[in-house]
Amino acid sequence: MAKRILLLVGDYVEDYEAMVPYQAMLSVGLSVDTIAPDRKKGDTVPTAVHDFVGDQTYKETQGHRFGITADFDAVDPATYDGLYIAGGRAPEYIRLNQRVLAITRHFFEEDKPVAAICHGIQILTAAKVLSGRTLTAYVAVGPDIELAGGTWKNIAPDEAIVDGNLVTSPAWPGHPAILSEFYKLLGIHIG
Repeated sequence: MAKRILLLVGDYVEDYEAMVPYQAMLSVGLSVDTIAPDRKKGDTVPTAVHDFVGDQTYKETQGHRFGITADFDAVDPATYDGLYIAGGRAPEYIRLNQRVLAITRHFFEEDKPVAAICHGIQILTAAKVLSGRTLTAYVAVGPDIELAGGTWKNIAPDEAIVDGNLVTSPAWPGHPAILSEFYKLLGIHIG
């Protein structure tokens, strides 16, 4: 039976940070359910593309519609083997949803693999699961990690950090690294 992964998104999730891991996980035989607060199976969420064009921060443009494959309110996290948290704008506000935080805490309490990229780490800070952990995130989220009791490391955007059951990367260029490490945490070895 395929391992089951829960992919957490919301309105204006970063396009690459949702679509690329979703497709990559499916390609290695994982079963992936995508969820977002207030969404049901068959709904979609808008995405945003973040790109660096020489300004002090990223530029946002409209991305694709990303499909939701499971009802948020009906999902039982106990039936999943891992959690993947995408970044972008979505974590800024879905971290206010108590069910998002409860789902996230479940994976830490059960020591199941968790991957979070870019701003996705904001959900981890709100869930209060970072005390004593070393991780990375988009640079603007670094202070949030420190305030939540974690240690933030500023690494290259194409790298990832593993601390126990948690793997993090600062941005979408880190997909190969974060996915490779997430697969290892799940017990999947490729190549």
